[in-house]
Amino acid sequence: MDKLLALKMFLATVEAGGFSAAARRLDLATSSVTRMVSALEQDLGTVLLNRSTRQVTVTEAGEVYYQQARRILDELADADEQVRDSGSEPSGPLRVSLPTTLGRDVIAPHLGEFIRRYPRLELDITVSDSISDLLGDSIDLAIRLGAPAPMDGVVSRTISGYQRWVVASPAYLAAHGEPRQPTDLLDHRCLRFNYVNANSRDLRQVWTFRRQQEEQRIAVNGSYRSNNAEILRAAVLADAGIVLISDWLVSADVAAGRLQRLFADYEVNPNNARSQVSALYLPNQRGSLRINAFIDFFITALQRLRQQVEPYQTAELYQSADPYQTAEK
Repeated sequence: MDKLLALKMFLATVEAGGFSAAARRLDLATSSVTRMVSALEQDLGTVLLNRSTRQVTVTEAGEVYYQQARRILDELADADEQVRDSGSEPSGPLRVSLPTTLGRDVIAPHLGEFIRRYPRLELDITVSDSISDLLGDSIDLAIRLGAPAPMDGVVSRTISGYQRWVVASPAYLAAHGEPRQPTDLLDHRCLRFNYVNANSRDLRQVWTFRRQQEEQRIAVNGSYRSNNAEILRAAVLADAGIVLISDWLVSADVAAGRLQRLFADYEVNPNNARSQVSALYLPNQRGSLRINAFIDFFITALQRLRQQVEPYQTAELYQSADPYQTAEK
């Protein structure tokens, strides 16, 4: 009996909830999976799975065995990936989680180039605006905007900076006047990103304006908010108000005159948020060629986007961190 193959079939049966589903996942005949799991039980001298005409359930012994087998196969997979990463070229599986809009606007246009450059990588990209469970979701690398809260057992590296801009459409400003000072925003409709509590009825949000040693905190008001930046971009383009939004999302609109940037001489952030891009991965991925290759690719893609639509911006505002020298937290 091939013990490793038997373990894989047993785990697949438990995780899929039955022999037929496991066979489909493994692209094998159901009879092959059933025979192999039965042979494993005979070898161990115990029943791992309860069978009935309707379902397959795990016995108490089977649950113990499953946990240990899962750990063994995970450690074997980690060993395989670390050996692959010890070569001169990134290779093997790379599972990446990206914020939805960032993935579409920054990564997608250049993804073909990355795939051609690293043909031995098996890239799997998931887009999500929530914080990923790296271990539970089998994610190798998560790219996130802002400074994520410290998490036990997770490395956080700052890999780039970005800006948040206050923008409005020319039509809105013509109808309602252009705010000259941050306090003028109190008389305007502000479109706000819902960062934390979706159930809160408090429509205020603090926008922090910094210039040299001066700081102003403005509790803006408005009747429109969303937890999706694309929806806010559509609303500001439809003359619905003034929005605080990531620069890379509206840079092309500003360059084309569809939107006008306000308070360009201020650094603006919601509440105490930081304008940075962070890379999250597990400690055993330190020095990974696969992860460093994707981080380098991301930084280059972000720089290209800015060069295309923001030739008037000064480079120091968007200085990218060296991916091999960034501090780890």
